[in-house]
Amino acid sequence: MVDVGKWPIFTLLSPQEVASIRKACVFGTSANEAIYITHNDEVFVFGLNCSNCLGTGDNQSTIVPKKLEALCGKKISSLSYGSGPHVVLCTEDGEVYAWGHNGYSQLGNGTTNQGITPVQVCTNLLIKKVVEVACGSHHSMALSFDGDLYAWGYNNCGQVGSGSTANQPTPRRVSNCLQGKMVVGIACGQTSSMAVVSNGEVYGWGYNGNGQLGLGNNGNQLIPCRVAALHGVCILQIACGYAHTLALTDEGLLYAWGANTYGQLGTGNKSNQLSPVQIMMEKERVVEIAACHSAHTSAAKTQSGQVYMWGQCRGQSVILPHLTHFACTDDVFACFATPAVMWRLLSVEHEDFLTVAESLKKEFDSPETSDLKFRVDGKYIHVHKAVLKIRCEHFRTMFQSYWNEDMKEVIEIDQFSYPVYRAFLEYLYTDSVDLPPEDAIGLLDLATSYCENRLKKLCQHIIKRGITVENAFSLLSAAVRYDAEDLEEFCFKFCVNHLTEVTQTTAFWQMDGPLLKEFIARASKCGAFKN
Repeated sequence: MVDVGKWPIFTLLSPQEVASIRKACVFGTSANEAIYITHNDEVFVFGLNCSNCLGTGDNQSTIVPKKLEALCGKKISSLSYGSGPHVVLCTEDGEVYAWGHNGYSQLGNGTTNQGITPVQVCTNLLIKKVVEVACGSHHSMALSFDGDLYAWGYNNCGQVGSGSTANQPTPRRVSNCLQGKMVVGIACGQTSSMAVVSNGEVYGWGYNGNGQLGLGNNGNQLIPCRVAALHGVCILQIACGYAHTLALTDEGLLYAWGANTYGQLGTGNKSNQLSPVQIMMEKERVVEIAACHSAHTSAAKTQSGQVYMWGQCRGQSVILPHLTHFACTDDVFACFATPAVMWRLLSVEHEDFLTVAESLKKEFDSPETSDLKFRVDGKYIHVHKAVLKIRCEHFRTMFQSYWNEDMKEVIEIDQFSYPVYRAFLEYLYTDSVDLPPEDAIGLLDLATSYCENRLKKLCQHIIKRGITVENAFSLLSAAVRYDAEDLEEFCFKFCVNHLTEVTQTTAFWQMDGPLLKEFIARASKCGAFKN
């Protein structure tokens, strides 16, 4: 599963909110805005809100996710964004919605007024089922189910493909050389546009100052022009960076052209290429390519799952495809692109494949696969002997004392409570503990008994984090009882610093006599009782 936590903005969310995410996109000039869709098909946004790009109806930034009611239940299927930024998306029903920056009519509503909430793009699209959208810096494109392509917005370099340089206020069908052809894939650079048609041909139009259209020259094109240099190959996927283009063939070959200031073409140098050149020729079959109009970074994934990156990577120029440890191209943009935006609407649905850690966590307390049960306070906890033997010396010793045929199927535990023992067993599967500080005291006792030093430190951390005036003396007593010196010192200082409040609690006067006497003596030495 892709981890959205690799994008810094998602650290603002709680673990529960992150777990609810099904699809997400990080965008904006500094990767400071995000939109996500939950498993319940609710849509939330949060971030800086430049140019009303969050669509919340105001211009206020927010670190707390806000729900976009207008989009909830719409089943968003494709989303893209510009540099303003503006946002354009389409739903599974083929509807198109847009909002945000609109200085060049990139929202397609016939005006240049900023869109403060999501509004459906209607002109020429109401009768079409749109299946994909793409945005450049300030222009937008929409591809219909039947292969028609529409474009609108900023057109200073011909990126709308209308044959002029006048801005296009509403969606207009891109025709000329695309007339009669079925478009199957689209992509936008900052001020250029690319399309793949059903027979594998590639067409480009708009700005071409760096050769990003692949036509063998650097002249702008006001209408779609076929990339003749790719004659004889069938292109399946196209991707555009800020001013460069990548293309993937049906045989898994990769071509690149355009700007190369940061090595984003992967040719081993920084020279621009006006025509497509093949790269990664010595590598295995490529199955996915990635680029984003706001970045100079490129990425590719091979058939065996290897992910390569090149171009501008955290300020460095990587001029040849570099093998990474990532599992997907999305991670390249999270960790190395500038800004750290997403190159597509990211699906974070669980894959069939689970890591070893994920598999272990999933099987904890599973009656279907367990071969041993603990009974605590009348409740059963299902575990696996092998896991316990591998993870805990206490169980390794215990199980070695039994012959396999004499091993009990149920082990009774009476010295610890059910929440404490369950938390301990779950820790052996997950390396984490989720308990309130009061229960962590019991787990600290268990960790001490079982000689689990790391768990002991975890418990002490939980207790320190959860200490209050009401529970301070109880926690201090536990620290002394379980010989947790660091925790004892922490609790003692807390009690001294809050002496007036804690001496008024019931726990203080119920403290064990010798311990209370020792506390008063130590606190007096510190001058705590001088008044």
